Amino acid sequence: MRPPAYQLLADELRDDITSGRLQPGERLPPEPELCVKTGVSRSTVREALRLLSSQHLIFTTRGVTGGSFVAHPDAKKLSEGFATGFTMLTNSADVGLADLLELRRALEVPAAGLAALRRQDEQLIEIRGALFDPAIDDFETMMAAHAAFHMAVAKATMNPLFELVVRPLYHAKFGEDVTENLPPGYWRQIDADHRLLLDCLITRDADSATRAAARHLDYLATVLA
Repeated sequence: MRPPAYQLLADELRDDITSGRLQPGERLPPEPELCVKTGVSRSTVREALRLLSSQHLIFTTRGVTGGSFVAHPDAKKLSEGFATGFTMLTNSADVGLADLLELRRALEVPAAGLAALRRQDEQLIEIRGALFDPAIDDFETMMAAHAAFHMAVAKATMNPLFELVVRPLYHAKFGEDVTENLPPGYWRQIDADHRLLLDCLITRDADSATRAAARHLDYLATVLA
């Protein structure tokens, strides 16, 4: 079945953007020009542009100098599309908690070392701000702080690809048997692990940072498996 015309146009423009033929900040051809060039109606062009905007590939401004422009890459926004597919996989029978922890280990351990070497003072402030009080008895608050901490560490690598890839990992949801049967002292240990890793980043000790990240994941694998 042939895709609708707006989808075909969106695919063509997306290819121009992702290939670099259209650069960030560059203006797309005006809607009338796209209509003439592609032979489709203005409503079809607008639907294609709305689709690209929802995928954070373009943005539109109004006024005399307005139009549709290629967006500058933003790891946080781009990861939203990646997160959809990731969530579908983690909710399937083919992917489990062990798979998630395996992927986290492959990403977080080297990321911790890079963050120790490259972090800036403002990133230390962001990481410190994600620390939590382990005495708080609120699972959602703890999970949000946990996600914010690890995403801030990924950001501190100064490599936006780490931030893009790891962001969806901390929003994966597994069964209640995992989240409702945490061992006593679980959040105190998580907090201690986070503080140890932060200390390694402060002192720029890459070797200790990677070991701290690995031990943190070892603990998770032991108590959650």
